[in-house]
Amino acid sequence: MEGDCRIPVSCFRPRVLVLHALFWGLVSLRVFGAALLSEERSAATRSSAPCWMMEDYVVTRECSQCNAYQAKSWSSCEHTGYVEKVNCTKSNRDEYKSCRSVVMEDHLFWKFEAAMLALTVLFALLVVARQRSLDRLASEKVRRQIESI
Repeated sequence: MEGDCRIPVSCFRPRVLVLHALFWGLVSLRVFGAALLSEERSAATRSSAPCWMMEDYVVTRECSQCNAYQAKSWSSCEHTGYVEKVNCTKSNRDEYKSCRSVVMEDHLFWKFEAAMLALTVLFALLVVARQRSLDRLASEKVRRQIESI
């Protein structure tokens, strides 16, 4: 019944077992080390996080597009190009928060629709061209078969 054994006998040698234990020990050490580092980083970022991430806030100025100066100097303008002014309720601080504009979303939607329409037309033309070439090959094959008779 040795043919039914799926684990080779060489896997049970002490040297192989030690190597497996060492490998999996290093892997688990790496995983747990990464988890501990991410916990330390998240604790450090919590202290420097903006107030609107930690507490409730009220929007004091609606979402508006950043001007050229704001886009270069404010980190909140980098993500979307739009920003809104918020007032944190507990600390009573005014801060700027990145936001998504309805106009921007509408523009992105129509851009996506145009891209999908262009791809539809392109692939429809490719299908028609391929079908014509296959039809041409089939008619050539039929013509050759008829000529050989």
